[in-house]
Amino acid sequence: MDVTNMDRGAVVMIGCFDTKGEDFLLLRERIIKLGQPVLSINVGVKGTTTLFPVAIEAAEVAVAAGRTLDGLRSLGDRGFAVAEMGRGAAIILKKLFDKGQVAGVIGMGGGGGTHMALTAMQTIPFGVPKVCLSTIATRDVSMQVGSADIVLVPSVVDIGGVNSISRITIGHAAAAICGMVQASWESEEDEGGEGKGRIAISMFGNTTACVTACTTLLRERGYEVFSFHANGAGGRTMESLIAGGYFDGVLDITTTELADELCGGVCSAGPDRMTAAAKHGIPQVIVPGCLDMVNFGTLDSVPTQYRDRFLYSWAPDVTLMRTDEAENQQLGEQLALKANASSAGTVVLLPLNGVSQLDAEGGLFYRPLVNQVLFKSIRGNLDPNIKVLDIPFHINDQGFAAAAVNTMLGLIGGDTAN
Repeated sequence: MDVTNMDRGAVVMIGCFDTKGEDFLLLRERIIKLGQPVLSINVGVKGTTTLFPVAIEAAEVAVAAGRTLDGLRSLGDRGFAVAEMGRGAAIILKKLFDKGQVAGVIGMGGGGGTHMALTAMQTIPFGVPKVCLSTIATRDVSMQVGSADIVLVPSVVDIGGVNSISRITIGHAAAAICGMVQASWESEEDEGGEGKGRIAISMFGNTTACVTACTTLLRERGYEVFSFHANGAGGRTMESLIAGGYFDGVLDITTTELADELCGGVCSAGPDRMTAAAKHGIPQVIVPGCLDMVNFGTLDSVPTQYRDRFLYSWAPDVTLMRTDEAENQQLGEQLALKANASSAGTVVLLPLNGVSQLDAEGGLFYRPLVNQVLFKSIRGNLDPNIKVLDIPFHINDQGFAAAAVNTMLGLIGGDTAN
């Protein structure tokens, strides 16, 4: 593998060079013409190309996945081969990145090629340019993209030989990755101080007032604040960036995605929500924000077993269901168990006067006795070494925001708010 003369890394080009060599030759030439070196990884199991140098051949990719190329060929199972080659490419790409050899990543292909490229790209952290020219870019590929910052470019025509249309789309993809790489370098050079630290904060429409107040207080004290909408994708993205070491602290105001995971709502972030900070030792303040609600789509999309529950139309395509005592008992247990796994400073704050905008005195979801079940469950399951504080405010009161910020700053050693 020749990776010399790539002091700032190369654009890693991933694809099936066995069947799409001509297309990748053009992509490589365009990238080099725009001033970026290219390191190529072949994930095609049928062979390779002689049109350009290949740094890492398919046999090496297969071995990285614990397979052999001959073994994959003999199975005759395309789907399995695609999955394994994608996994192998991901392992190799991560190793290259860890060695400082990746300035950006670009892939190109149909369904299989896209899957392998996206699988590999997911191992590279936020901010490293990632582009995929794909025949399925206009389909829902959210599962393959995950929470990665990948730019998808529609190929318009199939990738199977260069023509007057593919010359344009391949050229655009090459220009995109080169421009992004250059822009990322310029951004690094222009960066000044980023303040005292970075704080992630989770929010929802029903906790906007709290998050806005927290953000203001933190910015006044020199912290950079990143808010994530707790709609499933937002929670997954936040967890991914926490795992990547992007934040100094997490102010998890809105843990509502746990309720959607429990009840099958549309805003579930999956079972790994609220695990990254605990696993990676990031200080966190945890609040049971919006655990009074589960999100569904239109009213007629609410599952049959919930049709007789208290439902509220938040928007034409959003129906909220008030969680009951049994669900709050389980949610309290889950929140506490996730917090118990923390290896860094963690504090749980309980807003005694309500956990959401709707859960305020006179509000449609105001159920103090149900909230008491939630709070009791949290206290009863929380590790004694983790502090839990009763805050005599509603979650959207200024007093609660000040308490949350002071607690966060206390954990990371910052100056507290007034």
